[in-house]
Amino acid sequence: MSAISGALSFATVDSWFARVDELASGERIDLAGVTHCDSAGAALLLELQRRARQRGQRVEMVNAPPALRELLSFFGVDAVVGLV
Repeated sequence: MSAISGALSFATVDSWFARVDELASGERIDLAGVTHCDSAGAALLLELQRRARQRGQRVEMVNAPPALRELLSFFGVDAVVGLV
């Protein structure tokens, strides 16, 4: 299982986007270590699902912190992102 940790923000998300194909190829991604997320981080998680779907797969996002769940729900994308 892959993991994403730290802040997912405009300032940090570029390094995660560089690994999006690698991350999208797994079945699960552990989000327990995410300490902060803004709209750029939400866009990253959506892109992970988009890339996985291009391969006919879906990635489960597990252990999302409450603040991340609330943000994705606020944006109306929690179901699309695949939170488990």
